[in-house]
Amino acid sequence: MDPIKYFTFSMIISISGIRGILLNRRNIPIMSMPIESMLLDVNVNFLVFSVSSDDMMGQSFASLIPTVAAAESAIGLAIFVITFRVRGTIVVEFINSIQG
Repeated sequence: MDPIKYFTFSMIISISGIRGILLNRRNIPIMSMPIESMLLDVNVNFLVFSVSSDDMMGQSFASLIPTVAAAESAIGLAIFVITFRVRGTIVVEFINSIQG
């Protein structure tokens, strides 16, 4: 197994996720999709490191990442619903009262 091509693929996913967060600042649900792709990037890295070093810890961590992604999606959806009920929109430009 050649890990370099998998790390390259993972790096491409990570760069596209960062680019997606920086370029899509208008709508909150669209901003959360690149975060999910970056979690996929971390998952690929865990699996490649695990297989290349013959260790099961990376695979066990990779099985926990979908749980973290599901929790993040549930909390994000709850924030979307509450924000929409209070403000009437989820466009980022109109949401400045969330800042602490």
